[in-house]
Amino acid sequence: MTLQRYTRADIARRAAADIPPRSYVNLGIGLPVMALDFWTPGHGVMVHSENGILGLRARTDDDPFDPDLTNAAKQHVAMGPGGAYFHHADSFAMMRGGHLDYCILGAYQVAQNGDIANWSLNQPGVATTVGGAMDLVVGAKHVYVLMEHTTRDGRPRLLRHCELPLTGAGCVDRVYTDLATLDITADGFLVRDMAPGLTREALQAATGAPLRYSEALNHVK
Repeated sequence: MTLQRYTRADIARRAAADIPPRSYVNLGIGLPVMALDFWTPGHGVMVHSENGILGLRARTDDDPFDPDLTNAAKQHVAMGPGGAYFHHADSFAMMRGGHLDYCILGAYQVAQNGDIANWSLNQPGVATTVGGAMDLVVGAKHVYVLMEHTTRDGRPRLLRHCELPLTGAGCVDRVYTDLATLDITADGFLVRDMAPGLTREALQAATGAPLRYSEALNHVK
């Protein structure tokens, strides 16, 4: 069955819209970095990168090219007003010390209790790197995940229990996927919104854990 899905840009846009002004935010490699495209200086969001930058923004064609100004994903970026550079150790001290309001990460799997697995597919003989994800998920005040709802072969990525090695336990607050936005609650996944035209039955079939729905979705069957 072909499901109606949000695009990758839709996913990033929805997450960016939920970040309050004057927040300090770290963006993970991949899909999360796309959130940069949806913040202007007027939003007042200060974006942190673990390689030692605070106040970065998306680069435009009008910005001078600086080959040394890259984020942790090695993408060329620009600096907003008040931006700063600092030592790698200071950057991780910010992450570990509770100074970030939000971190937005990608993931392989998220469990209904907020566990996240995003650093290893547990493949024999394949070297993997943790990066700063483990520091971010325990140090940031809120953890948001941007991901595709299922694997390429249709297996759920939102589960009762993660099957891959954990990055962090019970730390995820909200998940944005190509099918829905879901909050992690004491009672599991709570669906906040769904892709247009998607039914509850189809969403549940694509999810490996029970779903509940917010009152705003009472009209969706």
